[in-house]
Amino acid sequence: MADNEVYALLEAVTPSVDRLMAEHRERREHWYAHEYVPWEQGRNFVTEPWEESHASLSPEVRTALVLNLLTEDNLPYYHAEIEKHLPGGSPWQDWNRLWTAEEGQHAIALRSYLLTSRNCDPAELEDDRFATMERGYEGDFQNPIDVFVYTSAQELATRVSHRNAGKLADDKTAYDIMARIAADENHHFIFYKSVVADMLTENPSPVLESMYRVLANFQMPGTGIPGYLRRAVAMAKSGVYNLRQHHDRVVVPLLRDWKVDQLTDLTPEAAEMQQKIMELPKRILRRADAFDRRFGEVSQ
Repeated sequence: MADNEVYALLEAVTPSVDRLMAEHRERREHWYAHEYVPWEQGRNFVTEPWEESHASLSPEVRTALVLNLLTEDNLPYYHAEIEKHLPGGSPWQDWNRLWTAEEGQHAIALRSYLLTSRNCDPAELEDDRFATMERGYEGDFQNPIDVFVYTSAQELATRVSHRNAGKLADDKTAYDIMARIAADENHHFIFYKSVVADMLTENPSPVLESMYRVLANFQMPGTGIPGYLRRAVAMAKSGVYNLRQHHDRVVVPLLRDWKVDQLTDLTPEAAEMQQKIMELPKRILRRADAFDRRFGEVSQ
């Protein structure tokens, strides 16, 4: 796919960005992390070093919250990765800055809650944050279309993960924080999903190519976190986020919302991509079955 075709598509849908941003600002309720954190529970870690017995959440939920926090900590890399694919001085960059400002509060809220409630080892958390950010993040995106397809799926997946972690926490404060963060992720998802929908309307061929490439190789952005695989398996088994949920609540809804199966008048190459995309859910279910055989049935 030629770069000029991609950027012509980006330019064609640029007028949608201001509209979608305005809708986003009207839809999203601004919030403050400090109003959610139980500061009255805080104790001095120097005079009272952390012990496992201080934690009130289950190990599975703590694993999920810490992994989600470490993923959020890498926000500077995500901003830079998206920014480098966008035209300078454009509404696209205005959105990226707004998105970054809103996302930044998620790590503030999560870290403040975990430390104040003593539901993590503070030294281990900081060591993992440092190692994660030293490693950084670089997405495997070939063009801006890839970015928006990926962020559509990633924001929806994060919404599911945050929501489930909050529900499993058996703690009202944790539930409220994760519900608020999940709501933000949903607002961001709506923006990204709508951009891709407009791209599909304008020129489906390059979008379908990106869609197959991204969804067939989708990974959450936290893979560089120390112990990521172990933590991700624990999250999957506890029902925070697993392949069946990825199928049921991310990939299938996205393909339905984008009406991929209803696209017509496609080039032969685009029609081939369309067919391959519609076969992806079956592939994901086969991987879910393989996971179950290896690790046992997971919670839904």
